[in-house]
Amino acid sequence: MARILILGAGISGHTVARYLSKWLGRAHAITVVSPNPDWNWIPSNIWVGVGEMTERQVTFPLSPIYQRIGIDFRQARAISIHPEGGPGRASPYVVIQYTDPQREGQSEMLDYDYLVNATGPRLNFGATPGLGPEGGYTTSVCTSGHALEANKRLEAIIGALREGASKTLIVGTGHGLCTCQGAAFEYIYNIDHTLREAGVRDRARLVWISNEYELGDFGMGGVHIKRGGYITNGKVFAESMMVERGMEWITRAHVNKIEPGKIHYELLDGTFNALDFDFAMLIPPFAGQPLQAFDATGAEITERMFAPNGFMKVDADYTVKPFEDWEPADWPKTYQTPGYRNIFAVGIAFAPPHLISKPMKSPNGTPINPTAPRTGMPSAAMGKAVAASIRDMVKGATGPTHTASLAEIGAACVASTGSHIFKGTAATMTVFPVVPDYDTYPDYGRDMDLTFGEIGLAGHWMKYILHHVFIYQAKLRPGWSILPD
Repeated sequence: MARILILGAGISGHTVARYLSKWLGRAHAITVVSPNPDWNWIPSNIWVGVGEMTERQVTFPLSPIYQRIGIDFRQARAISIHPEGGPGRASPYVVIQYTDPQREGQSEMLDYDYLVNATGPRLNFGATPGLGPEGGYTTSVCTSGHALEANKRLEAIIGALREGASKTLIVGTGHGLCTCQGAAFEYIYNIDHTLREAGVRDRARLVWISNEYELGDFGMGGVHIKRGGYITNGKVFAESMMVERGMEWITRAHVNKIEPGKIHYELLDGTFNALDFDFAMLIPPFAGQPLQAFDATGAEITERMFAPNGFMKVDADYTVKPFEDWEPADWPKTYQTPGYRNIFAVGIAFAPPHLISKPMKSPNGTPINPTAPRTGMPSAAMGKAVAASIRDMVKGATGPTHTASLAEIGAACVASTGSHIFKGTAATMTVFPVVPDYDTYPDYGRDMDLTFGEIGLAGHWMKYILHHVFIYQAKLRPGWSILPD
């Protein structure tokens, strides 16, 4: 009987768990460790953040789901990985610390035969002084709880606008090395929609601030899309949407400090600026979870297994070389950790080998460029591929059998405004592949038959349907495995 240990129960970790449960059944022991008792469909936190959905509509308890299919669920956080065992302990294991109120603070060692690191990001609000809802002056939609707080503050702003006040609302990224611009991009359009529905949009100044070199970069080095039979770039696509809605934008910006009512930022040209605000939702930079690693003697090997940012190294090329020399083949395919055939890292937990957008610095030496996105659809693709590889290895395969390189898979993003089935709209964009491949697609780096964008009600319906489809799937309802990931 194989013991499979999965750290994290977000999109990628839960994908690994549900597919392994389907393929292996109860013949093998599957354990999931997550510090949170609930699963959260994070893309719909946007709607929680504007009061269109409740927290319960985007979350559900994990324990009953796992209990039903025979998975051992532990509400705990991983502290350290011991891939070679340790003194007096031959089997590899992970030390966990419980966050479950009934066992809070207690530690335990869990042995494993296969380990999947799907711990997701540490929301590094501390990288920018004053950033974030916990001890800072800005809001977030990264968790359902953060989104609830964002909506409370937004409702207060709308109340003041109704009384005749004028307010400035700022949305974007809170550091020069942020990723996940798409979540902030969608949120600013939902705020715009909400303000219009409330009849107060004319008294609100709405500003986008981002570390992107140009609008529409999204950490993917920009994108060209096919729309209405012609090809345009993401910059034109994004700028036209903001112009139509009366939004302002600031790009190439590193937010370096936030004070009550004031955002300080540095631009790529080296100048320093400040912007007054009444409401701000800024995405934080991501870092890896604070995991340590030790060898059989108890010596620390964290630097061997993890990159400096805390993300786990996998089968990527981490050689230091100029950005122009990177190739699609440098990106990981199997997500297996070097030196340990039974350890994998998926989703945001793996360390990208390099940026997709060109790295840039201001004259002051400040890096200002988006980091590579790897959330949503790519996370699910990685999770399913790793689950399939572990299934086959349990059954006798000598190594990973499935791949999901970001240079070989696509992604879809639906940025919707409002959740009303008749009043909403959405910008729908697909990209293939995520990492540009100019050898295969010399003109634009991507397959233009599979890379396109549209705006309209149909995309909004798609987003609304997908919300329910993915939660249905995550709850392992009948027929879940035939639904798209």
